[in-house]
Amino acid sequence: MNTHVPSQSPIVEIASGKLRGNTTPIGSTFKGIPYGGSTAGMNRFLAPTPAPTWSGIREARDVGLRCPQNDGIIKPANAWIRDVQETGEDCLSLNVWTPSLDEAAKRPVMVWLHGGGYARGSGGAPGLDGGNLAQVGNVVVVVTLNHRLNTFGYTYFGDTHERFADAGNAGMLDIVQALEWVRDNIARFGGDAGNVTIFGQSGGGSKVAVMMTMPRAKGLFHKAIIQSSSSHLRLATPERAARSTHQLLKALGLDGQGPESVQSAPADVLLKAYNTAVKARNGNDSFRPVVDGRSILHHPFDLSAPDLAADIPLMIGSCETEKSFYDITVDPDQLALSDDELLGQIAPFVGLNPDRAATLIAAYRAARPERNSRDIYNLITSDHMYRRNNVEAAERKVKQGGAPTFLYEFTWKTPVLGGMLRTPHTLCIPFAFGNIKIAKDFVGEGPEQQSLMAQVMGAWIAFAKTGNPNHASIAEWPAFNLEMRPTMTFDTTTRVEHNPRPGELAWINACPRFVSDAQWVEPEAA
Repeated sequence: MNTHVPSQSPIVEIASGKLRGNTTPIGSTFKGIPYGGSTAGMNRFLAPTPAPTWSGIREARDVGLRCPQNDGIIKPANAWIRDVQETGEDCLSLNVWTPSLDEAAKRPVMVWLHGGGYARGSGGAPGLDGGNLAQVGNVVVVVTLNHRLNTFGYTYFGDTHERFADAGNAGMLDIVQALEWVRDNIARFGGDAGNVTIFGQSGGGSKVAVMMTMPRAKGLFHKAIIQSSSSHLRLATPERAARSTHQLLKALGLDGQGPESVQSAPADVLLKAYNTAVKARNGNDSFRPVVDGRSILHHPFDLSAPDLAADIPLMIGSCETEKSFYDITVDPDQLALSDDELLGQIAPFVGLNPDRAATLIAAYRAARPERNSRDIYNLITSDHMYRRNNVEAAERKVKQGGAPTFLYEFTWKTPVLGGMLRTPHTLCIPFAFGNIKIAKDFVGEGPEQQSLMAQVMGAWIAFAKTGNPNHASIAEWPAFNLEMRPTMTFDTTTRVEHNPRPGELAWINACPRFVSDAQWVEPEAA
């Protein structure tokens, strides 16, 4: 059994060697732990290699490199979710927060998959510090991780290059290997490898859904939380992925050549070519997990496919105005919309002709006469991108039978920036992690935030422990069913609503489906 003296830096021995971490108010943290080898050079595009081993004691005090990616715009309101660590291809690392190193504790483990789509992000952002989540009741061990992204993690070379057969899903195979690391090592940190919850937001939520479809991931986790995902029902097809790869090779001046020719390209050159390839496809980014018939056999929640996750309890939900998050980086003077501008933006976004789009807008205005055109835009686009897909995933999971599903919606409105953001994308994260102080420029400060944080953290931790989010600080939260459709609404007054906003959802369900790559799929064909 491992022990540590609080006055000293904690040391733990895992399969690869000994690690020295940091003592924290909650116990211990170990950061930048490699779970795989470097992905550079001849390892680029291949399945992850084993983690390195070492002699002596390895320092595990700082987060590892971000995987290569484009940097986003940083503003005070979103700085909490931005990791500014340098990038590099030796980036397969993870971070662990634990109340103690007592192996007998067998605490539930919560493994976070970061957002940023499949293009950017990391597990090392300040707002993803797992210390507060691990501290509440000293109940859980928290893990965050980095994995390959964009062209480095999702360049599909088809089945004509056997050595590169895994390239299209290399980023997902990284996550599988990280979960295998958890299985093999987390007991040393006081965690229970037999009680692992994977959870993630936005692109991280999509990755959770993909994990639920991967045969190699089965048995590596036991519960799942999908927060604000927009692209978890449809993945890339081999045909679309191959077209994106063609554009990448063309941008590199390597048209017609094989994957070996790309392995030697400098990382910054490859990233620039990726940007060109995405732009050439009108911004359609098919560098994402692909249903390749090898690592991924079906789209997530496919009713016609075997349900590999039938025994996995699921919690899933979204925020009311997800799209308002992107207003953070827009000049406030540019946010106002006239009625004509609203119609001009909504019609193509939801895939309707102007007359039908005008009727859709009128339905939302009738339900919220006090909202301005920007608010209506954010409500409609958020329902279309996020709420619809999350509700449908819950419906499909229930139809498949097995473990229960719990549906939620955030409607609490942040007061920052004059309240213009309302309930934006990522709002759930600081409340789930207990990091509202770190994210105070995004969520504000006060007793209201503290109360909501206790309710949300309590639900996430209860779910990780038992597969049921109910706890003493919230109303009874029933599992989702197709008759009453109970939905936990997180707001100033947290409550359960049955089938909230059915009229608006019916309108959105009548629109062509948003599948995140600007290709519309009619509802009946999805």
